[in-house]
Amino acid sequence: MLHVVTKDLGWIEVITGSMFSGKSEELIRRLRRAQIAQQEVAIFKPEIDTRFSSNHIVSHNEQRIPSIAVKDVAEIFEKSKDAKVIGIDEGQFFGLELIDVCQKLAFQGKRVIVAGLDQDYLGQPFEPMPQMLAIAESITKTLAICVKCGNPANRTQRITQDTGRVLVGATDIYEARCRTCYEPPEEAE
Repeated sequence: MLHVVTKDLGWIEVITGSMFSGKSEELIRRLRRAQIAQQEVAIFKPEIDTRFSSNHIVSHNEQRIPSIAVKDVAEIFEKSKDAKVIGIDEGQFFGLELIDVCQKLAFQGKRVIVAGLDQDYLGQPFEPMPQMLAIAESITKTLAICVKCGNPANRTQRITQDTGRVLVGATDIYEARCRTCYEPPEEAE
């Protein structure tokens, strides 16, 4: 006898890598495909990320998609009740609460796509992204191109003296570097 599952299956997809590796671009691509398939989509970004727009996710190559800027992950849960697909950019800025919210959404039968940095500028795991990798059904690790040598880059080099862990910026503050060209800040050594 054929067993048919009637409950909607939800899952978590994670897109991770260094700065300038195409994470937001890939997130936008997946969300646009869901929209083309006429799926209800809810798209979120952290309120602190105002680099290119306050109400769009914008990739470094200027692709954009409308989004809702939220202060915390509780807002994501509240504002995605009718959505079948939930997109979340800059997941590293949401803290460990992101894990529970994504799990709850997936158990509700939703497709949850989270993009974010896996390492901070010190080369350390950038929570909650490592934990998101552990619970995700699908993981995409993106690579940039090293600005020094042209090899594949998986590190984010901060080129300012600021030592705060969270510093929102783009090419004015960060560069993509490979393992060899990456220069750990003094406090990381």
